[in-house]
Amino acid sequence: MRMQRLFLIGPMGAGKTTLGRLIAQDLGYEFIDSDRVIEKRTGVTIPTIFDIEGEEGFRERESRIIDELTRKNQIVLATGGGAILRPENRQWLRERGFVVYLKVSIRQQLERTSRDKSRPLLQTPDPAATLTELAKLRTPLYEETAHFSINTNHSRTRTLKNKIISAFQEAETA
Repeated sequence: MRMQRLFLIGPMGAGKTTLGRLIAQDLGYEFIDSDRVIEKRTGVTIPTIFDIEGEEGFRERESRIIDELTRKNQIVLATGGGAILRPENRQWLRERGFVVYLKVSIRQQLERTSRDKSRPLLQTPDPAATLTELAKLRTPLYEETAHFSINTNHSRTRTLKNKIISAFQEAETA
């Protein structure tokens, strides 16, 4: 396989950015967060893009970025939680690198995202209900896209990082 591309998918609060940075550091790869790239290029935050262009406009931008970033070598890419909604994104991720699905419980997501105002989909009266609905829709898509899945609820970050790197290196040499 030897693509030297590791892509992290999963819902918000699963640990994609935290683990991605650590994995990239260990591998000597560049860490990229697709949401941060979108914000940097547009000069505005994700919530602002949602306000102005709606989710559809944001997803269009996200697809262009995913297509571009999944072609780079020696990267660890953390995608936004909804990146797997579009079939082309799922295909690019799956075909161009090693995809790791970070699983997390709704309770843990709420705990990790409760103070974060930069998540437009959670600015609702009932974030738990929103996360439950998102999980119903997205979980099968995460599972279909991933080469490897790991639960991030209670394991230590270092343990998770090591398991992911092991699975990635195994796939790269297969």
